[in-house]
Amino acid sequence: MNEEILINVTPQETRVAVMQQGVAQELHVERSGSRGIVGNIYVGEVSRVLPGMQSAFIQIGLDRAAFLHVADIWNHRQNHEDAKPIERILHDGQRLLVQVIKDPIGTKGARLSTQISIAGRLLVYLPQESHIGISQRIEDENERAQLREKLQHLIPTDETGGYIVRTMAETASEKELGSDIEYLRKLWSGIQEKSRAITAPALLYQDLGLALRVLRDFVNDQSDRILVDSRETFLRMKDFATEYTHAFVDRIHHYAGDRPLFDLYGVEEEIERALARRVPLKSGGYLIIDQTEALTTVDVNTGGFVGGRNFDDTIFKTNLEAAQVIARQLRLRNLGGIIIVDFIDMDNEVHRNAVLTEFKKALLPDRTRMTVNGFTHLGLVEMTRKRTRESLAHILCEPCPTLPGARRSQDRADHLLRDPARTGARIAPVRCARVPHPRFAESHRHLSRRGVAEPGDVGGVHRQADFAAGREHLYAGAVRHRADVRPAKSGPKDLRIKLRSHPRCSAAA
Repeated sequence: MNEEILINVTPQETRVAVMQQGVAQELHVERSGSRGIVGNIYVGEVSRVLPGMQSAFIQIGLDRAAFLHVADIWNHRQNHEDAKPIERILHDGQRLLVQVIKDPIGTKGARLSTQISIAGRLLVYLPQESHIGISQRIEDENERAQLREKLQHLIPTDETGGYIVRTMAETASEKELGSDIEYLRKLWSGIQEKSRAITAPALLYQDLGLALRVLRDFVNDQSDRILVDSRETFLRMKDFATEYTHAFVDRIHHYAGDRPLFDLYGVEEEIERALARRVPLKSGGYLIIDQTEALTTVDVNTGGFVGGRNFDDTIFKTNLEAAQVIARQLRLRNLGGIIIVDFIDMDNEVHRNAVLTEFKKALLPDRTRMTVNGFTHLGLVEMTRKRTRESLAHILCEPCPTLPGARRSQDRADHLLRDPARTGARIAPVRCARVPHPRFAESHRHLSRRGVAEPGDVGGVHRQADFAAGREHLYAGAVRHRADVRPAKSGPKDLRIKLRSHPRCSAAA
């Protein structure tokens, strides 16, 4: 399968799109001011033990205390017969080595575990375990046995930890596996030394940024090319690949075109569609996707599709098409938790089984763990999809100040910061003064402290930003070097753009 990975980097965010046959299948967004913390390791301090919930709140240095359930305490999981209640395991003020297994979502704090796992390119290191596990995606029993035997020969005799062989290790050589073992052992040793010398709460280990996680977690043999529109990120990825993923060095390319990368591949339009409630089907039918705090519902409708032969055949074809589109939308939107799919009612048992089989087949490429329980007696398909990070809508959309609980389209602040880069290549050089709303300026004040990207990193737009003063100067045009930024010969044109909210939102503010 022809797969390309596109990486768009701006001062405020990094966005990744996984393309298959020219169509976006996955979207990942990491904001500079709110990076995901899944995989981070902290020295935490127990702030409160809750016997009634068999849980504890742990301070790890974030705004909200993190949450640790007794089932996620490693010692408790190892002693099933002599399991102790949490109040006999933890006490207030106790230091604890913990790892984040779920990002803070909504009003909930991060979820923690005391079972540490550190991911490498080919292996996952489990310093507290002693067994060797093999990825479930490697199904051939002979191959699983060979990988286990190969790894056992490479593990040092003084090793007390265990390993999980990742899917990417199927074709790995002994040298590559040995390098991964050495890297992971050295990393864990450094974490242990740092934990002994630091005061809680404190961060000990931070997982890789999104751009480098692409090389560790996303790239595979089907990945033909990785396009990066930031020169600095491109060089960092090249260095990382040379060190750890040498086979993919030649597939990383720097995109230096005038047209924004996501516009060129139609990803911006795909993002807009992924945030919509209604998803059209090619046949004329449509889906309605509603995301709530408790679960996500997907409703399938025939819409304008009238079919050809009979009513049952029309329903069957609509449901088959919907099964493929739903699987893709779950990945695109990163929907997790409980998901209920309401396919159009089918009386024919053969049709029901065929739709369910097609749905499970369409879900196979998804990297996220999930379970599909089949049709209930009400004709609904119940499934779960592991939720470790915020959905695409929660990352990109802002809460509506007028309607509590509702979310409006893309965050206007970041959307407007992106707009000059998308239009800069299409207009003559012009000097602009943009005066943002005070709340916009406050929420993006950190950009003036972090500095501003070079022109080539933001699609040909040179910025002079001072959000603290409430204005930003933009030099728009197809510029590649700072020396190219100069007013037009006829003199600079001044544009003052006031950012306006919807009247109801302004009144509510």
